[in-house]
Amino acid sequence: MKRIVVIALVAAALAAILLAYMFFIHPQYVVPRRVLRVGTSPDFPPFEYISPGGEIVGIDIDLIKALAKRLGYEVEIVSMSFDGLIPALVNNQIDVIASGLTITSERAEVVSFTIPYWDADQAIIVARNSNFRPKGLEDLVDKIVGVGSGTTAEGLLTDFVKDTGKNIDVKSYDSYVLAVKDLVNGRLDAVVIDTPVARSFAESYDIVVSCIVETGEKYGLAVRKNDTELLNNLNKVLEEFLKSKEWQEIINKHAG
Repeated sequence: MKRIVVIALVAAALAAILLAYMFFIHPQYVVPRRVLRVGTSPDFPPFEYISPGGEIVGIDIDLIKALAKRLGYEVEIVSMSFDGLIPALVNNQIDVIASGLTITSERAEVVSFTIPYWDADQAIIVARNSNFRPKGLEDLVDKIVGVGSGTTAEGLLTDFVKDTGKNIDVKSYDSYVLAVKDLVNGRLDAVVIDTPVARSFAESYDIVVSCIVETGEKYGLAVRKNDTELLNNLNKVLEEFLKSKEWQEIINKHAG
């Protein structure tokens, strides 16, 4: 019995020595940590937002963590303004964008999108105590309207102004949280924002959804143009994940 114990101790010691040798003498034998750097703009609830504890959470965050786990990655969340996400991806500062990013032909010229995972339109929100209740973009003429910088809402309003020749004072914000706060404080007449996010803000701020502008948008994750392997792997696990019970649980957790 004592002999077995001695042999076991010797084997453990040899294993420890071998492990130390691999780490410090020949680190090339150690499998490196696979990290997926995920860019997001956490001002877009329920997709990405700051929890009361200061953590970045949301539908997109849980989604990319679940997909990354299936692909053998650890996730590093990188927070930045929305309009900085695509430049950061192109410049190799991040590997994936998970930030309620609408798939558009213009963006698809610069990045590659996964299959869609969410449908959305645009909503016009106003302060609850305001008498202003717009029913469409025409009602925003000669009004001060907030949008997120680099968003499809910004594009929607600038295209409307260009196409009609009518005036809307469009104020672009790095954060939709700041836009909504200015709306509540009377500095804006309205804010245009994606429908699920508008409903989420309506639960936390003194605002209401005045109307929906149907745009038929679809969200996708984005990777660099030449990152074909990552794109294919994400698409493979995403297609299956969207059918899973876990995906429904994530939606219920953040969006109800």
